[in-house]
Amino acid sequence: MTRNLRSPRARWRQTDPMAAYDRLPRDLRLWLAGAALPWSAASVLRLWQRALRETGCPEAARARLTRAEAQTLAREAANVWGTAYPGGPIRPAPTPAPTPGRTP
Repeated sequence: MTRNLRSPRARWRQTDPMAAYDRLPRDLRLWLAGAALPWSAASVLRLWQRALRETGCPEAARARLTRAEAQTLAREAANVWGTAYPGGPIRPAPTPAPTPGRTP
Protein backbone atom coordinates (compact mmCIF):
# COMPACT_ATOMS: atom_id res chain seq x y z
CA MET A 1 0.00 0.00 0.00
CA THR A 2 1.55 3.27 -1.08
CA ARG A 3 0.57 6.51 0.51
CA ASN A 4 1.14 10.08 -0.47
CA LEU A 5 4.27 10.42 1.63
CA ARG A 6 6.70 11.04 -1.17
CA SER A 7 6.36 14.81 -1.46
CA PRO A 8 9.78 16.48 -1.39
CA ARG A 9 10.84 18.12 1.84
CA ALA A 10 11.63 21.30 -0.09
CA ARG A 11 7.91 21.89 -0.44
CA TRP A 12 7.28 21.57 3.27
CA ARG A 13 7.17 24.75 5.27
CA GLN A 14 10.64 25.62 6.44
CA THR A 15 9.64 28.40 8.86
CA ASP A 16 7.19 28.73 11.69
CA PRO A 17 4.46 31.19 10.53
CA MET A 18 3.69 32.29 14.10
CA ALA A 19 7.34 32.98 14.85
CA ALA A 20 7.56 35.03 11.64
CA TYR A 21 4.47 36.98 12.74
CA ASP A 22 5.95 37.55 16.19
CA ARG A 23 9.10 39.04 14.63
CA LEU A 24 7.10 41.70 12.73
CA PRO A 25 7.27 45.30 13.99
CA ARG A 26 4.61 46.18 16.57
CA ASP A 27 2.89 48.76 14.32
CA LEU A 28 2.62 46.20 11.53
CA ARG A 29 1.23 43.52 13.86
CA LEU A 30 -1.42 45.98 15.06
CA TRP A 31 -2.41 46.70 11.46
CA LEU A 32 -2.54 42.98 10.65
CA ALA A 33 -4.89 42.36 13.58
CA GLY A 34 -7.61 44.25 11.70
CA ALA A 35 -6.70 43.21 8.16
CA ALA A 36 -9.36 41.69 5.94
CA LEU A 37 -6.95 39.48 3.98
CA PRO A 38 -4.83 36.61 5.31
CA TRP A 39 -1.45 38.26 4.66
CA SER A 40 1.69 36.20 5.00
CA ALA A 41 4.32 37.69 7.29
CA ALA A 42 6.87 37.78 4.47
CA SER A 43 4.66 39.58 1.94
CA VAL A 44 3.29 42.16 4.35
CA LEU A 45 6.77 42.86 5.71
CA ARG A 46 8.05 43.55 2.18
CA LEU A 47 5.21 46.02 1.57
CA TRP A 48 5.73 47.61 5.00
CA GLN A 49 9.47 48.11 4.51
CA ARG A 50 8.94 49.59 1.05
CA ALA A 51 6.24 51.95 2.32
CA LEU A 52 8.46 53.05 5.22
CA ARG A 53 11.38 53.64 2.87
CA GLU A 54 9.24 55.76 0.56
CA THR A 55 7.26 57.70 3.18
CA GLY A 56 9.42 57.60 6.29
CA CYS A 57 6.30 57.57 8.46
CA PRO A 58 4.61 54.53 10.08
CA GLU A 59 1.17 56.16 9.82
CA ALA A 60 1.61 56.76 6.09
CA ALA A 61 2.90 53.20 5.70
CA ARG A 62 -0.23 51.84 7.41
CA ALA A 63 -2.39 53.96 5.10
CA ARG A 64 -0.55 52.56 2.11
CA LEU A 65 -1.15 49.00 3.32
CA THR A 66 -4.83 49.78 3.78
CA ARG A 67 -5.03 51.12 0.20
CA ALA A 68 -3.21 48.04 -1.15
CA GLU A 69 -5.63 45.77 0.68
CA ALA A 70 -8.66 47.72 -0.60
CA GLN A 71 -7.36 47.49 -4.17
CA THR A 72 -6.81 43.75 -3.83
CA LEU A 73 -10.30 43.24 -2.43
CA ALA A 74 -11.85 45.34 -5.21
CA ARG A 75 -9.94 43.38 -7.85
CA GLU A 76 -10.91 40.02 -6.39
CA ALA A 77 -14.54 40.90 -5.64
CA ALA A 78 -15.59 40.31 -9.24
CA ASN A 79 -14.08 36.82 -9.18
CA VAL A 80 -15.71 35.95 -5.87
CA TRP A 81 -19.13 37.62 -6.04
CA GLY A 82 -19.56 38.45 -9.72
CA THR A 83 -19.21 41.63 -11.73
CA ALA A 84 -22.40 43.21 -10.35
CA TYR A 85 -21.03 43.34 -6.80
CA PRO A 86 -21.46 45.65 -4.89
CA GLY A 87 -23.61 47.81 -7.19
CA GLY A 88 -25.77 45.04 -8.60
CA PRO A 89 -29.53 44.92 -8.40
CA ILE A 90 -30.97 44.39 -4.96
CA ARG A 91 -33.61 41.73 -4.93
CA PRO A 92 -36.19 41.62 -2.17
CA ALA A 93 -36.18 38.56 0.02
CA PRO A 94 -38.78 36.02 -1.05
CA THR A 95 -42.00 36.10 0.93
CA PRO A 96 -42.67 32.76 2.61
CA ALA A 97 -45.84 30.98 1.58
CA PRO A 98 -48.59 31.03 4.22
CA THR A 99 -48.88 27.89 6.32
CA PRO A 100 -52.32 26.26 6.01
CA GLY A 101 -54.39 26.51 9.17
CA ARG A 102 -52.50 29.47 10.62
CA THR A 103 -53.69 33.02 10.54
CA PRO A 104 -51.14 35.76 10.33
